[in-house]
Amino acid sequence: MASTIQIRVDDDLKAKSDSLFKDLGTDTTSAIRMFLTQAVANNGFPFEIKRNTMEQNPYILMTEAELLSRLEHSRKHADEGKLRNAEDVLSDMRSKYGL
Repeated sequence: MASTIQIRVDDDLKAKSDSLFKDLGTDTTSAIRMFLTQAVANNGFPFEIKRNTMEQNPYILMTEAELLSRLEHSRKHADEGKLRNAEDVLSDMRSKYGL
């Protein structure tokens, strides 16, 4: 006997996941079935679930030396005139990552 699971997701998420799974040679229904199979096999989520500390503080994992090195690198770029408008950077990120 087979059971049916119904879920509601945002239209955009559905379209993006359908496209992704098609590119991977499967469909969303099969991907969900794979997820459930792996969850049972792993006796839990088949991947790590944690808070995204990088969103909250992208520098939390850096050492002081790494942070100072990045700041120095940024200063050199600024001195050389290698600057970009923040709105242009955000626009590029939105386009690239679908934000």
